[in-house]
Formats: sequence, C-alpha cells, structure tokens
Amino acid sequence: MVEQRCHPALSGEDRLNLLVSYAGWEDESWADRLPRLLEPMGVRAVRAKTGREAQRLLQRVPVHIAVVDLSLPLDENDRPATPSEGGKRLLEILARMDCSPALVVVKRRRSARDEARELSAALDHGAFAAVDPPVQLEAMLEIMRRILAKRFRNRWPRDTGGPTAFA
Repeated sequence: MVEQRCHPALSGEDRLNLLVSYAGWEDESWADRLPRLLEPMGVRAVRAKTGREAQRLLQRVPVHIAVVDLSLPLDENDRPATPSEGGKRLLEILARMDCSPALVVVKRRRSARDEARELSAALDHGAFAAVDPPVQLEAMLEIMRRILAKRFRNRWPRDTGGPTAFA
C-alpha cells in the first residue's frame, strides 16, 4: 500500500498528478480527453510523447499514477519502423523509483507470444492494469477509479473524508 509519506504531494497539494504517455497520432484521442475529464476533480495531467520527454517530466513533477504506452518512441526522431523502446524504458524507470506510481500499461499490437512476454514484463514491473489498443475512455476512467480505491484508499489529495469524485 502506498503511504502518504511516499507521496508528499498527497498531503501538501490539492492535486493528484497523472503522467499520460501516448504514441498515437489521432486528434481527440483518449489521451486528450482523459485529462480534461479529470482536471475538474483535482487531477493534474502531464503528457509525454516520447520516453525521454517522460523522463524529464519525472524529474520535475511527482507522479502518483502513470499511463505507459508501450508503443512510445524513445526520441522524437525515431522512425515509425523503429522498434518502440520508450515505453519499455519508461516502465523500467518508474519501477525503480523509491515511490513508484500506480502503473497502467497500454499494450502494443503484437503477436500472441510477444504480447504475453510484454504483459509478463509489465506485471513484473508492478503494473496495476493493462489495456489493449484502441483504448476506451470509459475503461480508463474505471481503472482510475480502482487505483484511487486501492492505492489511495478513496482519499483525494487534501480529502476531508467525504466521498471522492470517482466513488
């Protein structure tokens, strides 16, 4: 169970920080809509389009929940044909953190064997949930609700004991 001392922002700020990494190109994707839906409830979302960008964000912002797209490129200059290493590296970095955030993994479209191997690695890194692309916004909201219940005991940052926005 994550303790409040592990995430000082939970006791000192009024925001829960969410890292959203997304390798897609669509306008108005789930990665665009999720932060807009959660912002009025006290969630601050930061967005990364590459593994290196996510790593820089982690140095500046304490993250409580991280959505890791395994298709994420490592750098902006990676070609589409280049194997995506950014998501894998980001997962490794998050798992090594002293206070690792709740992890949600967006799987890549792969062969059954590769998918099983990738899912096993994500679970080894402590993934709370894994979702298949294309990501359904409703499913992601349900995962956020479950994370809040299990990892944060249904307590929003600076919660006074009343019901949370997701409860």
